[in-house]
Amino acid sequence: MAETFLFDIAERVLAKIGHLSVDEVRLAFNVKTDLKKLEDIMISIKAVLLDAERQQHQNEKLRLCMWKLRDIFYDAEDVIDDFKCEALRKQDAINHPNINNLKVRVLGSFRLPLSFSLKIAHKIKDINGRLGELATEWNSFGLRQCNDSRHVFCRETISFVDSSDVIGRDEDKENIISMLMKPSEDRNVPVIPVVGIGGLGKTTLAQFVYNDDRVTSLFPLKIWICVSEEFDLSRLLKLIIQSVNKGERCDDSTLDALQARLRSLLNDKKFLIVLDDVWNENQAKWVELRNFLRSTNGFSPSKIIVTTRSLKVASIMSSIPPYILEGLPLEDCLTLFTKWAFNDGDERHYPNLIRIGEEIVKKCKGVPLAVRTLGSLLFQKTDESDWIYIRESEIWRIEQHENDILPVLKLSYNHLPSHLQRCFAFLSLYKKDEIYYSDRVIRLWMANGLLEHPKQNQEWEDVGKRYLNELLSRCLIQMEYDFGLYFNFKMHDLVHDLALDVSQKECKTVNSKTETVDENVRHLLLCEQKLVEVPRVLEEMKNVRTLIIQDVSKASINESLINLCVSNFKYLRALALRRSPLRALPNCIGTLKHLRDLDLAHCGGIQKLPSSFDKLRSLQSLNLEGSGLKLLPDSVQRLIELRHLEMTVEAKHLKEIRAGCWTSLQYLRLGWCKELECLPEGMQYLKSLRTLVLVFCHKLVSLPRSLKFLTKLEHLEIKYCQKINLEMEVEEEEDKDLQLSLKTFSLLELNALRDLPRLLLQGSSSTLQQLQICWCPNLSVLPARLLNLTSLHKLEIVGCIKLSAQLEGIERLTNLTELTIHGCPELSKRYRENAGKDWHKIAHIQKVVIKDEICNKIIFSL
Repeated sequence: MAETFLFDIAERVLAKIGHLSVDEVRLAFNVKTDLKKLEDIMISIKAVLLDAERQQHQNEKLRLCMWKLRDIFYDAEDVIDDFKCEALRKQDAINHPNINNLKVRVLGSFRLPLSFSLKIAHKIKDINGRLGELATEWNSFGLRQCNDSRHVFCRETISFVDSSDVIGRDEDKENIISMLMKPSEDRNVPVIPVVGIGGLGKTTLAQFVYNDDRVTSLFPLKIWICVSEEFDLSRLLKLIIQSVNKGERCDDSTLDALQARLRSLLNDKKFLIVLDDVWNENQAKWVELRNFLRSTNGFSPSKIIVTTRSLKVASIMSSIPPYILEGLPLEDCLTLFTKWAFNDGDERHYPNLIRIGEEIVKKCKGVPLAVRTLGSLLFQKTDESDWIYIRESEIWRIEQHENDILPVLKLSYNHLPSHLQRCFAFLSLYKKDEIYYSDRVIRLWMANGLLEHPKQNQEWEDVGKRYLNELLSRCLIQMEYDFGLYFNFKMHDLVHDLALDVSQKECKTVNSKTETVDENVRHLLLCEQKLVEVPRVLEEMKNVRTLIIQDVSKASINESLINLCVSNFKYLRALALRRSPLRALPNCIGTLKHLRDLDLAHCGGIQKLPSSFDKLRSLQSLNLEGSGLKLLPDSVQRLIELRHLEMTVEAKHLKEIRAGCWTSLQYLRLGWCKELECLPEGMQYLKSLRTLVLVFCHKLVSLPRSLKFLTKLEHLEIKYCQKINLEMEVEEEEDKDLQLSLKTFSLLELNALRDLPRLLLQGSSSTLQQLQICWCPNLSVLPARLLNLTSLHKLEIVGCIKLSAQLEGIERLTNLTELTIHGCPELSKRYRENAGKDWHKIAHIQKVVIKDEICNKIIFSL
């Protein structure tokens, strides 16, 4: 059921009112009283919202009233944000005076035009009036003030493929393996379908079989493909090819080339393919793929395992009777539940909880996903009331359909704090099986004001990371790979279904088949390759705050679409046009005064920005990496709210950063600036910068000494910059008291590197925690100051073939817990375990990985 997110919206609006400065309120006269009235009304409503959320499912009138309140609260937020926009306009006028605002320069402050004051005052009065009209109805519900009963639960992290974590499926595994061992009597690859309702563990069983030693011996080549809803032949062939031949790029290959390549790779091979999560009911599509996998030399020795929720899919893909996966027996469910709800052995101390747990497990009806979810919700909870709450939860009274466990998954959602519920729902604005990137998700949350105000010594980005870590800990998302500065993650299909369910009046995916969209939907994903024109439903929408355009045809991405967005979506906060064929932004984009996140990554056709770009004063994040920009215009430096900037420019030099510009900038990434010879002058003015990334800047020669003034810089990555040398010598007198904050320092494939920047190492001697040096072939010695890094806990040295000197004094790095040496022959020989001359000097380190050979190069976090 769609959620209103009313409690969280109220909290965010009230927080914004509370953080309005006196100067911002003074911008418009005669509004202070009405603003205080709005705040008081919202506080009184918020006080009973938790009771309203509990009662809304049994009271349709209450629920409709809450939807009306949601729209009013959103309008209130827009008005409060108008204050911030006007304050930024005032600040910009002071920083960049012209003939029209010379008086501002003289007086130092000013009231905004009477028209703005009257307009903002009218809007606030109108909102208060609308709330007053709802007051009688709202009061009639008799809502009471109550405490938030949502609990925050902890859980243990599990490995999906670890056999010790799979309970009750040994017999199923043996049955499937016996089917795999049966000889084939057909040229077609035999298909073993595993069928069952969602959440029964079909994928877990397939993984269990896939990783069995007997299966590995039986099939020299194993391929795992997650098919999901889109059974696109070209896509599947590419996935299979890339799985067989790691790293092969075949994005632009024709279908004929793909099938020929696949045949050459699989010819005379005995393979096992798992096609996981198949939904396709089009027999012709399956037959096409099956024919490409058919043996050319008699009966096929290979096998395919298919997992699906549909018996029809099973009958289309196989003549073998499907393996119907049953629910777990009660005893196994109790074992699984206990594993998730208790630490080993603790259950013996709480027999009263075990009795309640047995009743909870019976409600799960043998579905392992439901058992695991509820068990993890109760982990380390010994208060009987928590267990009774789960047992008596009203959600169990909702009728369960055969293929639907959303009510079970909804329990996990219900126990999220209100701020996390809304952020979780926002993740529905991605396709199923999409890879999420933590940094992009956080920036979208920030743009839409979904994050709590940071506490002291925290930044907004830190709050976003904490939110994602909470979702990870609750199994609602699963991390794929940690790149250090960010990570990518996925969401299970069923959990994505849950996000879609709760966000259906907030988020919507629009394609050519979309006929209607609720006019109050705030976040849109425009996504379909067949889309050739702007959907008409967009013309009727006015309240959109997020628009992500992804995987659509070139014909549909043009200036008319952007013009439509600008004219209709006056309160747009985030606009993502990543990889679009757009060749220019219209000048009217400058009217989007609320825009905070603009993603133009890999829009190679955009060679310049419009003259109105400096009007985007609220912009917090701007991604121009992979664009065709010749140079970065002055207008970008006027964006004083900017926190995150990624860019590609063709210029040899960047304009000097002026004092007072980019004072909020946290993250700066220069990527693919192939002509750039030096960093801009004025780097010392980036006082808030925490992360600096330089990637594929082939002509970059050095780093400026002004970096020593970036005392908040925590992360520095320099990758694939062929000419750079980092010889930053220490001026003994000038730099003796230098205090920096660097925590991670990564150097990858720097061919000209002969020394590490001693200045940065000295300044970060007490803060640096991770140092990565990879594929720097001319680095022959590490500076002695390396041993002064008292906080260093991870050191990685890879492919530095000339590095021969011992790590003198490494035993003094008492905090070092992880040491990796790959492809450094002399070092590897010296520190080899129990055999190297200096092994005893590193024997105390918790994790040591020493290899002689140069490992395959991996492009980390491009």
